[in-house]
This record gives sequence, C-alpha cells and structure tokens, in this order.
Amino acid sequence: MRMISGGVTHELEVRRSRFACTLARVAGEDEAVAFITAHRRAHRDATHNCTAYVVGEHGEITKSSDDGEPAGTAGIPMLEVLVRRGLTGTAAVVTRHFGGVKLGAGGLARAYGQAVAGAIDAAGLVELRPVVTMTAAVGHALAGRFLGDLHARWPRPSDVRYGAAVEADVTVPAERAGEFAAWAAEATAGAAVVRRGAAGHMEVPVAP
Repeated sequence: MRMISGGVTHELEVRRSRFACTLARVAGEDEAVAFITAHRRAHRDATHNCTAYVVGEHGEITKSSDDGEPAGTAGIPMLEVLVRRGLTGTAAVVTRHFGGVKLGAGGLARAYGQAVAGAIDAAGLVELRPVVTMTAAVGHALAGRFLGDLHARWPRPSDVRYGAAVEADVTVPAERAGEFAAWAAEATAGAAVVRRGAAGHMEVPVAP
C-alpha cells in the first residue's frame, strides 16, 4: 500500500487560472467524501472544485467528479495520476479560479493532472509494509549480551520488561519473522523463548 506522507496544498497557474490541489490521507470512502464536502463548503466561491479519490487496501474503490468542467477534463485526469502513482487512501480536490482564458479540453486535462502530480511530489510518499511484533524472553543471566546483540542486528525494541525473565518486544518486517526467531535461538543457544504477536503496518518513505 502506498500513500501520501501527509496532507498538502500545491498551487499551479495556467494562463491566469489558478489550480490549487489539496490532498488528504483518508481511511475509507466515508472519510474521503467528508473531506471533499468540507473542502467544497470552504471554497464555495471557486469556479470549480473537482475531485478524485482512491481508497481500499488494493485501491479498488475509485471515484472522480468534473464539478461542471467539460466531461472527462478534470476528475478523470486527476484520478489517473493517483492510480498511476499507485496510491490508495488518498483524496484530491483541485480548486480552480478561472482567469478569463479558456484552456480547451486538452489544456484542462493537463492542468488538472499536473496540479495533482505537483501536490503528490510536494507531499512525499510512504509505503505501508506489513510488520509483526516478536517477543523474545531470556533469563537474566543472558539478558545483557542478548540485548546488546539485538540492538546491533534488529530494530530497537519497543518495550523491554524485567520480571521472572527479560522480555523484549521487537517489530520486524512480516517476512522476516522466521529469521528473527532463528536468530534469537542461535544467539542464546536455544535458551530464548520467542512468541509471535500482533501484526500491523509500518510507514517507509519512498521516492515519488
């Protein structure tokens, strides 16, 4: 899953018309619609507020609107940029203030697409990669060396607990869960007890 790193507004001027693209991260279709509705209400003085969004784990839900522009010249070009960049969980509104010069169908499509592309570049992208929390428990006698080796090889533990044993929670890429368990066993000569915990996602910055 690929998403924008955060909300952003990017403005483009084409032959005196201003195209301001606002992007937002959204958790689903209801949130996308709510964002668009609020944005349109806040910019009701604009000539057009054209929209597009992509949501769903695989970007399977898409929708766009030309908001009064000639059919196919705004919403679809905006949506095509979102899809081409492989995004999901993203809603876009391009607010246009007409500058008095007609751009034609081709000019409009380019302007709306460029506004969205520029906003994506300004926002930056993250990829949501599956992770899992692994808990390794060792005796107190082994804990110092084990934690030192753990810090050198794996991400910093999110929690370390000292009780009857020393337990460390480490979030690792899901595909490396087996590797972590094998490493913990080798590092402690089989003394570590490893449990697989909650699954989730981690954001990793990627090139636009």
